[in-house]
Amino acid sequence: MARPQQFDRDQVLDAAVAVFRQHGFEGSSAAALVSAMGIGRQSLYNSFGDKWQLYQEAVRRYAAAETEAHLAALRRGPRAVDGIRHFLERVVETARETCLGVSSICEFGTSRTDLAKIHECFGRVLRDALMTRMRQAQCEGDLSSAIDTGEAAAFLIATVAGIRVSARGGADRATLAAVARAALRGLR
Repeated sequence: MARPQQFDRDQVLDAAVAVFRQHGFEGSSAAALVSAMGIGRQSLYNSFGDKWQLYQEAVRRYAAAETEAHLAALRRGPRAVDGIRHFLERVVETARETCLGVSSICEFGTSRTDLAKIHECFGRVLRDALMTRMRQAQCEGDLSSAIDTGEAAAFLIATVAGIRVSARGGADRATLAAVARAALRGLR
C-alpha cells in the first residue's frame, strides 16, 4: 500500500517551476528536480507521473499565476489605458526573471500538443482581457478607434515575449522600458 504524500504539493511544484525556469525541460534532470523539490524520486513519480507530466503541471501552475498577475495589472488605474500601461510596466519589471511560458515555447514550439493547449488556454484569457481593456480605452478616447483590438492584443503579447527574450539576451531595463512605451504609443 502506498504511503500518502507528506509534502505541500504547491511548494514542491513551485520548486519544480524554479528548476524548469532555470534549465528548461531537457536541462532539468530528475536528480535536480527531486533535490530542489525536497522529495524522493519515487514520490515524484507517484505524485506527478513522469518528468513530462510534472513539466506540464509546472507550466500550468506558472501560467495561471502569471496570467493572474497580468490581469491584476490590467485592472489598475482609473482608466483602461492605465491598466495597459501597468501591464507593460509589470512585464518590464519582471523581465529579468526567466519566463517559463516563453521558455517552453522556445524549447518546444507547437510540437507538443498537450503543452500547446496549456499555452492556448492561458493565452486566450490574456488576449481577451487585453481586448476588453483596449475597447474600454477606445470608448474613453485614449486609444484610436481605428485599431483592431484582436490584432493589437496579438501585437502586445508578441511584444511581451520580445521583451522577455531581450532581457534574457542582456538588454538593459531602459531599453526594455523604451520598447514598452513604444508599444503603448503604437496603440494611440
